[in-house]
Amino acid sequence: MARPRKFEEERAVEAAMRAFWKAGYEATSTQDLCAATGLGRSSIYNTFAGKHDLFEKALRHYMDERNAALAELMDGDLPIKEKVRTVLWWAVEPDPGDPAGCLVVNSMIELAPRDPEVAELLRRDNDKRFEMMRAAFESARARGEIDAAKDPLTLARFVFATVSGLRVMARGGAGRAALESVARTALDAV
Repeated sequence: MARPRKFEEERAVEAAMRAFWKAGYEATSTQDLCAATGLGRSSIYNTFAGKHDLFEKALRHYMDERNAALAELMDGDLPIKEKVRTVLWWAVEPDPGDPAGCLVVNSMIELAPRDPEVAELLRRDNDKRFEMMRAAFESARARGEIDAAKDPLTLARFVFATVSGLRVMARGGAGRAALESVARTALDAV
C-alpha cells in the first residue's frame, strides 16, 4: 500500500521560497530544504526533480504573488503618487515575517549572470512589472497627474531601480530612516 503524502506541493514551494529568499540559492542546501519543507530528500527529488527545479517553482511563486499585488494596485483608482508611494513603502516596511531583501533582486545578482534559464525568467518578470508600471504612468500622464514631458517607461524603470536599491540596502542592514529618506526622494522625483 502506498504511503499517503504528508505534504502539499504548494506549501512546500512556499517554504522553499522562504529558505531561498533568506539564504540564497547556493547557500541553501538540500538538507536546508528538507528542514524548511518537512520533506525527505527523496520526496524533494521525486516531487521537484531537484534543487534547481524547486528553486524555479519557488521563484515563480514569489513573482506571481508580488505581481498580483502590483497589478491590483496599478489597476486601482489611486492617484499615481499614492501608487508609487505604496510600491516604495513595500520596500521600506516589508511584512515583518519576510526575510530582508527581495528574492527577485537577490536572484538577479546571484544567478542571472550564470544561469540562462533563471536570467530569462527574471527578464520576463521585469518586463511584466515594467509594463504594469509604465501603463499606470501613461494613464496618469493622460489625466494630467504628471508632467507631459516625463516618459512613463523611464519613470517605471526609475521606480523599480529605486525599489531594488532599497531591497539591497535593507538586506545589507540599512535602518528605517535611511530607507525612508531614499523613498521620499524618489517620490519627489515622480
